[in-house]
Amino acid sequence: MFFHAVEDYYQRYDISSLIRLLRFMCLAISLLGPGLFVAALNFHQEMIPTPLLINLASQRENVPFPTFIEILLLEVTFEIIREAGVRMPSPIGQTVSIIGGLVIGQAAVQAGIVTPAIVIAVSLTGISSLATPAFNMALSVRILRFVIMFIAAFMGLYGVCVFSFIMIAHMCSLSSLGVPYMSPMGPFIAQNQHDAFFRLPFQFMKTRPRLISQKKHNKRIR
Repeated sequence: MFFHAVEDYYQRYDISSLIRLLRFMCLAISLLGPGLFVAALNFHQEMIPTPLLINLASQRENVPFPTFIEILLLEVTFEIIREAGVRMPSPIGQTVSIIGGLVIGQAAVQAGIVTPAIVIAVSLTGISSLATPAFNMALSVRILRFVIMFIAAFMGLYGVCVFSFIMIAHMCSLSSLGVPYMSPMGPFIAQNQHDAFFRLPFQFMKTRPRLISQKKHNKRIR
């Protein structure tokens, strides 16, 4: 429900479902994007197409830092710019964030500190993290992103998969006021899937979540 927005219920069900799926895709990019990039370049070069791998290798000829240090420096810089933009007055905060990111990224590439591919990866990750409607969820994703980056730098894709499994298992073990944290996915409740990943038409949304209310039906929606 952290990825459900109010405007989902004011649009057609197909539009709302596509936008909601886009938010979940942005979650995957913002959480796993840098880690997968580091793991692929350091441990799993066979997963990258040969022309792209040659291009990435040519970009790294004059860069003195390893991939992990590059992406860590840019991620920290992006977080600093984002926090500075939040603390500044609204009319100039967004401008400073956008211009600052562009200027610093371009200057870092021209100085040979980072590669253009790293700048693209970090920029895509940062923009994807802004698509989460709930700020507390976006903040948790920002913290876990650094953890996954560290694990990917030392254990590769295997470490990312193991950590993801542990994280999902931990969330499935949590509950809030007696309601499982991952419901209706864990435990899986088929009758509550009408408003989980997709938003079905209102005529299919007449029942309340089974674990939240003992009253079976909602008021009739006209």
